[in-house]
Amino acid sequence: MSMSSWYTKLISLTKQLSSYANQGSHEQALNLFRQMHSSFALPLDAHVFSLALKSCAAAFHPVLGESIHAHAVKSNFLSNPYVGSALLDVYGKCVSVSHARKLFDKIPQRNAVVWNAMISHYTHCGKIREAVELYEAMDVMPNESSFNAIIKGLVGTEDGSYKAIGFYRKMIEFRFRPTLITLLALVSACSVIGALRLIKEIHSYAFRNMIEPHPQLKSGLVEAYGRCGSIDYVKLVFESMVQRDVVAWSSLVSAYALHGDAESALKTFQEMESANVRPDDIAFLNVLKACSHAGLADEALGYFKRIHEGYGLRASKDHYSCLVDVLSRVGRFEEAYKVIQAMPEKPTAKTWGALLGACRNYGEVELAEIAAKELWKIEPENPANYVLLGKIYMSVGRQEEAERLRMEMRDRGVKVSPGSSWCLFKD
Repeated sequence: MSMSSWYTKLISLTKQLSSYANQGSHEQALNLFRQMHSSFALPLDAHVFSLALKSCAAAFHPVLGESIHAHAVKSNFLSNPYVGSALLDVYGKCVSVSHARKLFDKIPQRNAVVWNAMISHYTHCGKIREAVELYEAMDVMPNESSFNAIIKGLVGTEDGSYKAIGFYRKMIEFRFRPTLITLLALVSACSVIGALRLIKEIHSYAFRNMIEPHPQLKSGLVEAYGRCGSIDYVKLVFESMVQRDVVAWSSLVSAYALHGDAESALKTFQEMESANVRPDDIAFLNVLKACSHAGLADEALGYFKRIHEGYGLRASKDHYSCLVDVLSRVGRFEEAYKVIQAMPEKPTAKTWGALLGACRNYGEVELAEIAAKELWKIEPENPANYVLLGKIYMSVGRQEEAERLRMEMRDRGVKVSPGSSWCLFKD
């Protein structure tokens, strides 16, 4: 076969390899790469190596990835940013983030793509501090993806919402345009802190730039407006949705629950079922929260039963906690305690806390003592559990037990921290 024929065939197979890798047929892609690597007289280019490495990371083939890494070094492709970032994916996803960092430090020419790949690996494994430090050490101009990785990683961490908004402001200073990924992360951050003005800003930007129709963003906006108590905006966004999946319906149920409108929350859940949308575990959790806020114990028992019997889902610890909470709120302590005893997994602090909190309202001492002792095992340094039991003792005139509890707190070194709160000066 002539060199031109070899070259033509190589181009054809490279296109096929690209198609396999981009469509998720990673095993086929890797088989084709092996064939190409062993058969061709012409050397493979960097693009072929990056595609093969992409499939290695997706199909979790670290050994093959290391072999391709060795060939890439021999071919002097490590300086290619796409090969470099693909190698980081293999080590970050299939080996460890520390191995990925060692490789990152050895890559001779690192553009924004390579830096962003390493930042993303840090954020995916929860190493946000390292991700921010790496961002600050960038010796090339960051791009939208640099900020998106940091913003997305910060959401859900302690004080992360405020820091995520801070990075968003930096992104605007660089004159980068927020993408759908940016907006989804920001909406989540704003939901946590109730930054209504910024939610409206995001909504307006998304509308002007034709991002707003995206169903995931609209579901996020429904939940965000709901957390801020803006039920009119909740309805406006939900009613504008053409396709309403379980996330959208669940977000609406959650919004009504947070707004204290249990009747509308339960009605929405029924409408979701009537629309042939199958509820998931989050939808059930939201409707149980609605029942809990309104003290609808019998309704909560009915929904809890349907989780498994109606839809074959598995009730989580959060579902059990909600059920314990609603039963305790209406004074049905024995039922609540039986629910805890029947839990397939070890009850959480949230579950025992729901029981203890309700015991105070009804002066139920015996079960309060049981709940408090379990909480001391789970979170021995949390003073709230001691204080709450002490108040229950005081409410029923058992001052000696309350005093003994205070002495026990002192002996164990448990201290009550002063209260604090956040004030958003400028969102």
